[in-house]
Amino acid sequence: MTDLRPGDLLDLDVGNVANGGFCVARHEGRVVFVRHALPGEKVRARVTDVSKKFLRADAEEIVVASPDRVPAPCPFSGPGRCGGCDWQHVALPAQRALKATVIEEQLRRVAGIERTVVVEEVPYPESDDFVPAPGLGWRTRVQFSVEGGAVGLRKHRSHDIEPVDECLIAHPGVELMGIERHRWPGTASVEGVVSAATGDRVVVLRGKRTARVPRLDVPVRLVRGRPEPGATVPFVREQVRDRLFQVTGGGFWQVHPGAAPLLVDAVLDALEPKPGDVVVDLYCGAGLFTAFLGERVGSGGLVVGVESDGPAVRDARFNVRDLPQVSIERGAVEEVVGDLEFGRADGSSRTQNKRSGTGHRGGARTRGADLVVLDPPRTGAGREVVDRVAALATRKIAYVSCDPATLARDLSYFGERGWTLESLRAFDAFPMTQHVELLATLVRG
Repeated sequence: MTDLRPGDLLDLDVGNVANGGFCVARHEGRVVFVRHALPGEKVRARVTDVSKKFLRADAEEIVVASPDRVPAPCPFSGPGRCGGCDWQHVALPAQRALKATVIEEQLRRVAGIERTVVVEEVPYPESDDFVPAPGLGWRTRVQFSVEGGAVGLRKHRSHDIEPVDECLIAHPGVELMGIERHRWPGTASVEGVVSAATGDRVVVLRGKRTARVPRLDVPVRLVRGRPEPGATVPFVREQVRDRLFQVTGGGFWQVHPGAAPLLVDAVLDALEPKPGDVVVDLYCGAGLFTAFLGERVGSGGLVVGVESDGPAVRDARFNVRDLPQVSIERGAVEEVVGDLEFGRADGSSRTQNKRSGTGHRGGARTRGADLVVLDPPRTGAGREVVDRVAALATRKIAYVSCDPATLARDLSYFGERGWTLESLRAFDAFPMTQHVELLATLVRG
């Protein structure tokens, strides 16, 4: 087998798409994960990484192109450039087909589930005045890296920065801040946050407290590093249906303007919550699902949101303050979920967190919840949480995921505990990238 080093050029026949924004090729029996290529293409690729088991490479010359290849709209996209987008060179329908293939492969290989997947487009809200070019202008939260005061975006699998003067997938509300047109000495990163629904803007600075802040082109509210305890932190207001949500600083919220309302509808349709139901919303963040589930179960029901992040807990409690049937518990999900108990007294639902002593008391208690929602980070829920959720839920589970691999792993764990996949929906909430949003609905087998 030929010894290969980073920088070597290979002539490759590109095979199937793989998870992670790559396609798979082979060179002298070794697997090569190729970026900037498409299945069926012949490319000349430069090796970027060498390991004992596989190689990584960037396609620098397209010898035979796929019919799905298009010119990348972003001038910073391509081999050795910005690593934020994986599929700028691919037509949007083909991007969704590639993502569907990855999801199907992960379900089959990891969870033993055969399922045909269609990745659905996420439309822009009709109320948004901005009509973007297809696949562009959607990202309402963009974190820029800073090196020597200059702003840029990370290159793929690298700490190196690609200087940029515009990000084409950024929402215009982010671009209006003018972040890329200034220098940020003493700062490690600058995050621009905009609410497409309300127009609120926040800039989140991470770095030295002595960092110099340039005069920006529009009014913004600034957050420097980690705020002092008790300090007031700027937030943006998000709107879904007729509800307003406050989201502190750079707190989590769906980055595509159409994703939050679409996912709310999808979760409610999947779970079919009824008045009087007991529902647990794990990794609840600012309370997006919690609030609408609380509306559905009514005054005779109960919704318990669980979140570990302090600012998100404060946001969630503020956002559901009009719903007395909703309780927000702070703590690690794997710890809190095992301690929740529910009961009904005098026709009303109650909850008790045995570990913290918080929550509503009263009534004969039981450990069951009719419905459970979980929306974990990219690393997934993991076996411990799955085991606890599988024992807690009695009717349905809705699992929202942004990673096909960890979702498939956790679905296999649920399968071991007697839960089966009833339905799966996939949403193209991150065009031009490999990422996809998923909703798996589980029922007892």
